Amino acid sequence: MREEKRSPLGLYTIGIAALFLAGFFLLVVFGAQSYRGTVAGQNGNMHSRALLSYLSTTVKAYDAAAAVSLREDAELGQVLVLADGNSGYALRIYRYNGVLLEDYAAADTPLRPEEAQRIGETGLFEAELVTGSLLRLNTDAGSVLLRLRCGEAGA
Repeated sequence: MREEKRSPLGLYTIGIAALFLAGFFLLVVFGAQSYRGTVAGQNGNMHSRALLSYLSTTVKAYDAAAAVSLREDAELGQVLVLADGNSGYALRIYRYNGVLLEDYAAADTPLRPEEAQRIGETGLFEAELVTGSLLRLNTDAGSVLLRLRCGEAGA
């Protein structure tokens, strides 16, 4: 009887193919994790910029003579008041329980955080008039410096 010799070439071929397949799967897994991390970072950046952009746009929209003012509330702290012309109404922006809120009501009515519209989450909200025409807004997302086109803010 004659013995047949088996060539190891078939096993080498299968081993190399398996090695390439394993490398391909590792590349896909690591690439997907890298992509997920990149998208999460991008979403975080967009979220943080959205709050400052909203505040900036809102202040610019209400920018008129003596329309932008700051006041202190005994319970809620600092309030940014944006008067709506001569109507007696105002948009009031303030922080309550880590959330930035806005409400539109008569300027002299008390603030009602439970009825206000939620803008976004922030642990910090500070507004300061740097000069008569420069307003600085600070949140957790950063700071924005706005030049009031009307000239000076109200009292």
